[in-house]
Amino acid sequence: MMNLTAKIKEKIESIPEGKTFGYEDLNIAQEEYTSAAKVLERFQKKGFIKKISKGVFYKPEKSLFGELKPNYVELLRPFLYENGKRIAYETGTSLYNKLGLTSQMAFRIKIASRGKRINIDRESIKADAVKSYVDVTQSNYEILGLLDAFKDIKKIPDCPVNQAISRLTVIFKSLNEQQVDLLIKYALKYPPRVRALVGAILESIHYKGESLEKLKRNLNPLTFFRLGINENELPTKNNWNIE
Repeated sequence: MMNLTAKIKEKIESIPEGKTFGYEDLNIAQEEYTSAAKVLERFQKKGFIKKISKGVFYKPEKSLFGELKPNYVELLRPFLYENGKRIAYETGTSLYNKLGLTSQMAFRIKIASRGKRINIDRESIKADAVKSYVDVTQSNYEILGLLDAFKDIKKIPDCPVNQAISRLTVIFKSLNEQQVDLLIKYALKYPPRVRALVGAILESIHYKGESLEKLKRNLNPLTFFRLGINENELPTKNNWNIE
């Protein structure tokens, strides 16, 4: 039977260089974690692996210019997952840049999670914690990021509201039926202006699902949302009390 050191070494050898990993990626039982920590410490001393943070490691990638550290995505990944499950996602200006809403970059990013405050101050990653509206999963985090853009629509750097509506409409057109269902489901958890904007854009691209009426029923008909949106950008805005 293979001993623990050999077992861990074999598993690490199968992990690509530059990819971060933790104890749960080593296919070992929790009762072996204490012994595994000693094995990993020896591997660090030999330079076989490097440590990023508590319980997070990587195999250094070698190049002509020396050892390379993991890329941004890999450095961030351990903070977004817990026991192999996604619990958080990147939001704020850095996400809106990736969505094509702004050209500005963020010195500090924001990490949204429902049950955990995730603040990061490590090497190239600086992040502040924000609370997500619902529990974060692998299947919903992209939708939650879109809804965050609606929530922050008046605060996205270098992105006028009408420009944001135009870009978000394009994104909406690329969503499949399952994604639209999730969008409406989670929009109900967000502030009323988010529900109104989501409903108006879906109606403008001729979405006919019954759940659209559910969005409208969850809005106060006496509440108006003053966002300065042009009718040519969002022709259905009046149906959703958007001004």
